[in-house]
Amino acid sequence: MGRAFEYRRAAKEKRWGMMSRVFPRLGKTITIAAKAGGPDPDTNAALRTAIMNAKAQNMPKANIEAAIKRASGKDAESYDEVNYEGKGPHGVLIFVECATDNNTRTVANIKNYFSKSGGQLSPTGSLEFMFTRQSVFQFEKPSKMEIDDLELELIDAGLEEIEEHEGEYFAYADFTSFGDMSAAFEKLGIAVTSATLKRYANNPVEFTEEQMVDIDKLIDKLEEDDDVQAVYTNIA
Repeated sequence: MGRAFEYRRAAKEKRWGMMSRVFPRLGKTITIAAKAGGPDPDTNAALRTAIMNAKAQNMPKANIEAAIKRASGKDAESYDEVNYEGKGPHGVLIFVECATDNNTRTVANIKNYFSKSGGQLSPTGSLEFMFTRQSVFQFEKPSKMEIDDLELELIDAGLEEIEEHEGEYFAYADFTSFGDMSAAFEKLGIAVTSATLKRYANNPVEFTEEQMVDIDKLIDKLEEDDDVQAVYTNIA
């Protein structure tokens, strides 16, 4: 489902140390969660998850606390979560998730990136069916439980499959099972290093190295934008 490309990009980001991109996005997620459900992670599951993901990326405690603080008070920051879909160079399909305090600015920027790459935005919802949204949990292998036994424990929570990649384990479920899966991991006492909702292409496409040069330029441009939270493609 296009996961191999995601693994490669994640490894590249680790090598490049792109914290200047990662921390602001994590901060926005924390602020959005805190504004929606309150600043106490003990009673706000979404905030608890956002903080866990931030800590997994070594985000400083001060940054996390500042992001929570930005959600309260008379000067509280407010973000709209919006999606953009389009076709990039060589026909690659791209789904962009944003969190913005200025929709006019964001849509203008996203449209400009696509246009300059030879692509174009598509009507909202036109590519939705081309991607499957899933809950993705990254976790450490349990010391007191075999993976086969863990799969049995998580099936009732909505587990679809577990994959191992370079010593790290990933559990996948439908996006509607995110809460149940989170609760199941907590109940089993298994440390989850990240828990997110992601989109995977239903029909991944292979592109040549030459084509990928053009495609990567657009993806990099999108990911550099402060309003962009995540970029998904149909790259195999």
